[in-house]
Amino acid sequence: MRPYLLLTPGPLTTSETVKEAMMSDWCTWDEEYNVGIVQRIRQELVQLAASRPDDYTAVLMQGSGTFCVEAALGTAVRPEDHLLIAANGAYGQRMGVIADYYHLKHTVLSFSETQPVDPEAVDRHLSEHPEVTHVAVVHCETTTGVLNPLERIARVVKRHGKVLIVDAMSSFGGVPLDMSALDIDFLISSANKCIQGVPGFGFVIARRSQLERCKGVARSLSLDLYDQWQVMEKGHGKWRFTSPTHVVRAFMQALHELQAEGGIAARHRRYCENHRVLVDGMRALGFRTLLPDEQQSPVITSFYYPADTFDFKAFYQGLKAKGFVIYPGKISQADTFRIGNIGDVHPADFVRLIQAVKELQAQ
Repeated sequence: MRPYLLLTPGPLTTSETVKEAMMSDWCTWDEEYNVGIVQRIRQELVQLAASRPDDYTAVLMQGSGTFCVEAALGTAVRPEDHLLIAANGAYGQRMGVIADYYHLKHTVLSFSETQPVDPEAVDRHLSEHPEVTHVAVVHCETTTGVLNPLERIARVVKRHGKVLIVDAMSSFGGVPLDMSALDIDFLISSANKCIQGVPGFGFVIARRSQLERCKGVARSLSLDLYDQWQVMEKGHGKWRFTSPTHVVRAFMQALHELQAEGGIAARHRRYCENHRVLVDGMRALGFRTLLPDEQQSPVITSFYYPADTFDFKAFYQGLKAKGFVIYPGKISQADTFRIGNIGDVHPADFVRLIQAVKELQAQ
């Protein structure tokens, strides 16, 4: 069932047991599904995210992670509000595109793709622009793999009394964070990232008091986060529209496997070890990382092309033939490719990857 390993930031390699969980059909109206699976998922997500779980709730939303980002921005930001987006890559910039589509009052505070978001720059902007009501930032920007200093950013945002929206798409479940400690109001992620489920839905973990203020704000029927929450609350896990039942059941299995591994801290250690084996091995073969180590996340790693004559397509196909699928680069400043460290992959897999790269170099 595994023709190759997906060394990507998602969709990613899933366990056989997660795949097997999709082999049964479920009725969207059945209590065993709604209460036994959906409600348990919602409760477990909040417990994973916050040390004070009673302050938060989880809303599941059909579609990819971007659907959930759009739902959060379109529901949380009113016409009279002003959104500041701190962006240092494609996914931060995408929030700006969403804000344009929704005609939200907003400003994009842009940083270089290889530069973490600077909390001091955010602080200066908020001091100079008191009209800002909401701040949005990507935690792990998979354009490059940079891990933004979320704790420092959150401290600045909250000192100014703003609502904080965090795109934790590629970090939640694999990088420890505490919404309560950081005072995060909305956190967005997806089933097919560090929880190691499959694509089909995402979720928003929201402070209840903030979400309660969002009634009637959404500009979209399908992406009305408040209404989705209300139906799930009153219907004990019922979705407004057709639920991606097979994917949801697979996610429940993925949550079990996260717990069996030892939780987020243990998964983070495995991802870090994956990254260490990868980087040490690639550097030994002459490859250079795009980012300095202190800015690098354990989620995905960008490497420079080793030479002007490097043929990425041939390299990609050669690795795929040996059982590994990697990612092209996504920045304009340099020729790069990316290798993901997350999913049901382990340090031994990266030892094999390094051997495969070495064999390709020898050809």
